[in-house]
This record gives sequence, C-alpha cells and structure tokens, in this order.
Amino acid sequence: MAQHVTTRPRILAAPDGTPFRDLNGNGLMEPYENPRLPVDERVADLLARMTLEEKAGLLFQTMIAINADGSLVEPDSGAPDDDPMRASTSAMVAGKLMNHFNLFGAAAPRRMAEWNNRLQDLAATTRLGIPVTISTDPRHGFVDNPAASAQTEGFSLWPEPTGLAAIGDEELVRRHADIVRREYLAVGIRLALHPTADLATEPRWARILGTFGSDAHVAARMVAAYVRGLQGGTLGRGSVAAMTKHFPGAGPQKDGEDAHFPYGREQVYPGDNFDYHLIPFEAAFAAGTSQVMPYYAMPVGTAYEEVGFGFNKGVVTGLLREKYGFDGIVCTDWGLVTDSRILGAPFPARAWGVEHLDRLTRVERILDAGADQLGGEAAPELVVELVRTGRVTVERVDASVARLLREKFVLGLFDDPYADPDAAERICGSDEFMAAGLAAQSRSITILKDRPGAEDEPVLPLRAGLRIHVRGIDPGVAGRYATVVGSPEEADVALIRIHAPYDERTEGFESFFRAGRLDFTQEELRPLLETAAAVPTVFGIFLDRPAVLPEIAEKAAALVADYGASDTALLDVLFGRTKAEGRLPFELPRSMEAVAAGHEDVPNDSLDPLFPYGHGLDVQPHLH
Repeated sequence: MAQHVTTRPRILAAPDGTPFRDLNGNGLMEPYENPRLPVDERVADLLARMTLEEKAGLLFQTMIAINADGSLVEPDSGAPDDDPMRASTSAMVAGKLMNHFNLFGAAAPRRMAEWNNRLQDLAATTRLGIPVTISTDPRHGFVDNPAASAQTEGFSLWPEPTGLAAIGDEELVRRHADIVRREYLAVGIRLALHPTADLATEPRWARILGTFGSDAHVAARMVAAYVRGLQGGTLGRGSVAAMTKHFPGAGPQKDGEDAHFPYGREQVYPGDNFDYHLIPFEAAFAAGTSQVMPYYAMPVGTAYEEVGFGFNKGVVTGLLREKYGFDGIVCTDWGLVTDSRILGAPFPARAWGVEHLDRLTRVERILDAGADQLGGEAAPELVVELVRTGRVTVERVDASVARLLREKFVLGLFDDPYADPDAAERICGSDEFMAAGLAAQSRSITILKDRPGAEDEPVLPLRAGLRIHVRGIDPGVAGRYATVVGSPEEADVALIRIHAPYDERTEGFESFFRAGRLDFTQEELRPLLETAAAVPTVFGIFLDRPAVLPEIAEKAAALVADYGASDTALLDVLFGRTKAEGRLPFELPRSMEAVAAGHEDVPNDSLDPLFPYGHGLDVQPHLH
C-alpha cells in the first residue's frame, strides 16, 4: 500500500554546539527544541506558538491501526475517520493535527518499531513537528478483548493481574511491569492504559480478570508496584507513563453488568462502601501515576451527580483534583461523545446520564468536569467551535494542553521519538522474559482441592508413567509428561481444562464480555461429571470470574484454578516440576442465590462461600 512520504527532521547544532531536532524546519533552535532548557520553559514556548486547531488536536486520543508489514494504514479513499481499522493515519495526524493514539491491533515487534518510526516521521511534517504518543491496552496476558486487552505475539506472556494478585509478591509485580516497560519502549509505546485499580467486589462483572482481586489493600500494593515498574521512581526518558483506571473504582456495577453497555450504566453502593474502592487509587497517586482514567458508569445513590464519571465535575475536579491534589493528565474512557459502529453493530456513545445532550455539549461537560483529553474520539473541531463561540475559554484549553505537552517532553519524545527495530526484535519475547512469564503463570495457579474424599490420599503431584486422558489440553504438550490415551476408560487419570461459565450475549462487540451467570448448566456439567465418575479427574478451571462450581468440586479428584496459564505452566504444576503458590484473589460463591444476595460494593460477602478469599493448598513438587 502506498505510504505517505515523510522527511525526518534534521539534527542541527546550535551556536553553543547543542544538537537539536529542527522540528519547525527554520534552522534555528527555538526554546521548545532546546534539550537543555527546563521542561516548563519548553512547554510555555511551544504553547505560545500553537494555533487553536493544534491545541484542539492534543485533546483527543483515538484508536489507530497498524498493517502487518509495519506500514501506515492509508485507505485509498472514503474511509471514515471513526473506524480504527480503516481510518487514514495521515488524515488524523496531518489533517486533524492529532498526536495521541491508542494502538489497535499488532504486528511483529520489528514491524511495530518500524511503524512507530513512520508515524513519527509523519508527525514531523506538521508545522511544529509535535511527536506522537502511542498508548496501548495490556498486551501481555491471555485474554484478547478489543475493549480491554490485546494478546500480542512476540511479547512475553504472563498471568492476568488476578493471577499476580494470587501470588501476592509485590516485587514480582514490579519486575513484570518493568519487563512490560522494556518491551513497550522497544516498539515505541510510551503510555500504558493500565494498571487497573478496580476491585473484584461484584462476582458477575465481566472485567474482574483485569483487577488485582477483591481486597483493596492487596490491590493497593500491587497497583503501586506496577506503576513503579512502568515509570520508575520518577517519570523520565526511560519510562512508560501509567494511566491508572478506572477512577473512582469501576467494580461495583449493578447486577455485575458492564458500563460499556446501556444496561450496565449504573454503579451502586448498597453496602455504603464507596471509599473502600478509592484505596488502590490512593496507592497509585503515592507511586506517582502520570495519568488517570475515569470510568463510564454513573454513580447511583451517592453524594455525586448521577452522570457518567467522565462528565462528573464532583468526581474529577472535586474528588480527584481537589481532595487528592492530582495534577496529572485525566483522560476519559473511550467513546463518550460519538455514536459509532463496532464489528458491524451500532455502538452508542457511553454518555450515561447525559444522553440527551448533543456532541458539542458533551465535550463542554467533559472539559468543565476537569478532564484533559477525550479517549476514543477524533473530533478536534468540536473544541475549536466551543472556544470560538465563547463556551470554553482558551485558558481552559491551555491548562490541559500544557499537561499533555509536559508529559511528551518529560518522556523525551521531542528529542528522540524513534525505536530501534533490531532492538525490538532482540528484546521483545526474549528467552529471559518468556521464562519469567512462564514461571509466574505456574506460581499463580491455585490448588483448591487435592483428594477425592476426606479419607483418600492426595492426588497431586501426578507421577511419571501415568496414562492420561486430556480434554482442553494440547495432547502434544501433555505427551511430554505422560502417556496420552484416547478415552477415560483407558486412563489412570483424566485432566480437563474448563473456563468459568457465562451467558451468551450478542455476536458483536458484546460477545467479548463474559457476563451473567457463574454457575454451570446441567448440560455443561453432564460430560464433566460422567468423566469424573469413570476415572479420577483433575479439573483445571480458568477463573476469569469467580465460578460457582460445587458439583465439580465435590466430584473432582483434584481441582486447580488459573488466571491465564499455558498448558505447559499447568502441567508443570500438576506433575510436580513447579510449585503452585496461588491463593484465591476473590472468594468462590456456593450458589447464584448467594451472589445475588451480596452487595456489589462489598468484597467477599457471599453467605458460606465454597472456597473463601485467600484459599489455596500447598503441594510440594517432586524433588529433582
């Protein structure tokens, strides 16, 4: 596909010998181009040079796609700018003057680095040469959801955050985030749309897997460690900026429904536990998180206005800015203003509580609430109109532009925004990083049960030489541990991997959110229990949410949980090559009735849970 022809800014020397990037092409080292000046002076100089249109472009961060060969996405003609898979890169950068983008999709690390460099070259052709900040949702886990995370080949693979919480090792979380930082830097990503500081207090919520569990104090330690791993002690040229989300805590969704959708717009506090959800954010502030993202939902029955948090001045200005003194960047969650289509289906703007307002007024409300940037939107012309009609002052816009520019300068983007493709290929997915991720996967596994009956001997670890029947496990991988047979009747033991139940929703974007019931139907249970009756069966369940599984727990010879683990990581534990250290980061309720009776904002409050918070058995690995 034809590419936009770009020219990289010349590196010149000032009269005193200082090298600088001639971003505006005038041959002089302007103050904002001078790497030796304090950041505040560079920001002030650049801000004074900017037109209203250039300032407005900074206030929007939308999705941007990448071609597999690392080239920029440049459709021939007629592609809508609000479709991230078809939008023209040059139309957004050179036309709309935007320079913050959330990378949608992936390519090999070398190609991602080359794409970053092409994108930075394109940005350098604009009047002031303001470099692009590239952001991303998490890319190092097992879940691939276009609204939350993107499993990326070529990066190291780790358990999801609940798995890190199951281990409970702050230093491991810091090291994990440091590896994430190094892999992101290698390809040019400078902003992480994570960590998630929400709490898993409502078992039905579809986004529990992105949290550090249900205990606010444990989550606080993990979030702080994650921010330090990404940013270091202070934000600088070697940092990836952290956007901690979703303020003031997105966990207590009414009936567990997600606020991406109209039926999930309400966030409720029947246990009067609002402040509990702020604890992990307080830790993120103490660790220096550079950015914060409010959630979509609207608080119901609190002291705050019943409008979405991105529109909520009492929450963004009153609570975040004034009470907590946060002066970093506030970026809304994606798509609060513009109706769109995703996967061919209509997807209305998440303007909860202000659905009646037009797009212009929604943007006005967001800026008045105190946000600096609109996520998932590409409409700078709305800010231009608000200023020119006197509804928003230039001073208000300048305050947000200054914050956004400051971060670019602190990260060193004005002085060198480029990635090294050779280094990207060498660093991303290195043997060292892959081994660290695999070890963490095994450590996070939680042994819930390890004997068929109270009087029986433990089943784990399994011994070599067994005949095993597997389901949900790659037979080729299993064959490295034991003899794989074709039926339960031939086996000494069966190994079955399953996932937590959920209700099937629509086939579009909604299908990525596993929500609704947590219990197994009789049709789902029948083949599992039949196998358990025929042969001792070890069940491994992927807990993306807290499953209700009393029938399986009763009949299992052994029951283990994971939060994102490869077959190798699981089998290493089952066969005693590695020790599982996981403890449940949330309780497992006994019934759906117990779930429904609980309070959405209160952790671990179901009656008589099947397995309580923190449960996990120790199984000693074989001695080598």
